[in-house]
Amino acid sequence: MAEVNVEVARPEEKEVVANLFQLYTHDFSEHWSGMTTGELQDDGRFAPYAYLDSYWTDPGRVPFLVRVDGKLAGFVLLNDHAHSGRPVERNVAEFFVVRKHRRGGVGVTAAQAVFSRYPGVWEAAIARRNTGALAFWRKAIGSHRDVHDVEETDVATADWNGPIIRFRIEARRP
Repeated sequence: MAEVNVEVARPEEKEVVANLFQLYTHDFSEHWSGMTTGELQDDGRFAPYAYLDSYWTDPGRVPFLVRVDGKLAGFVLLNDHAHSGRPVERNVAEFFVVRKHRRGGVGVTAAQAVFSRYPGVWEAAIARRNTGALAFWRKAIGSHRDVHDVEETDVATADWNGPIIRFRIEARRP
């Protein structure tokens, strides 16, 4: 497999994440059929991600860029917001790998690299309409060498609609 690197995005790379977010929103928009969410603006772009700036100012948020063999391939955005309402250290807020690099292990490798950086309790909330993502997250979480206490719950509230996977990453001992 190709070399997958996940690095914290620098402030000067915010526009790169914003550009990738257009591709992410395009991919995700197929799940918004029949909803008001995800309409194109008059300039032919999707609305910018409302929380993007906070990933460089809020200590509870961390932006990452994913590269494959040195080439840009996606992003990961973490925050400390729990969809379950229970405390977490980290939550996978947004996760994107370009289509070219999907289904070859890049996504799992990237997710696990990010998990390994932050021991503690995590959540990954999967939108109900994004049915393919559930299998991906089960694999990425379940095959991580340091994962424990995996819980999967199905939530249907005004705040969230879909499965939530909670898990704990143990710190590696030297």
